[in-house]
Amino acid sequence: MPLAHLRLRAGLAASGWLALGATALPGGSPLRWIPVLAFVTLVPGLALLHPQPSGLRPGARLEALALAAPVSLSLAALAATSLFLVKGFSTTAFLVSLAVFVTVVAALPGVPLPAATRGAVEREPRRTGGPRTRKILGWAGSRPRAKRKPGDGR
Repeated sequence: MPLAHLRLRAGLAASGWLALGATALPGGSPLRWIPVLAFVTLVPGLALLHPQPSGLRPGARLEALALAAPVSLSLAALAATSLFLVKGFSTTAFLVSLAVFVTVVAALPGVPLPAATRGAVEREPRRTGGPRTRKILGWAGSRPRAKRKPGDGR
């Protein structure tokens, strides 16, 4: 496994605990709410979608980034709702549950993305009907070739 891949996984896993540590700062400070907001809105989705074993193609990277926010916010809503249902919601419990989730998921391979499996961005150049294609397919130009009949003598 490449070193950059391990750094990405470790960074994702550490970001939740960093956001939790930022809550110890004085209330209302941007150094407190910016890491927490960035963690809750992006990191759980990135941890779930990004760590692919073979890396991601450019289109899949864009797809993972575009899906990270909605997936993260959905996971945050599930965690918050679950904590409210058991009457245990607090900022600390919420961030700890998301940080544990991200730490565990960062160690696992990511969810396969359609662009990662089919290579949607790296399209091959489209072939037009060149001379070789015309010969193989049996057509020349825009009108079809006349069929030969047996006994035509051509």
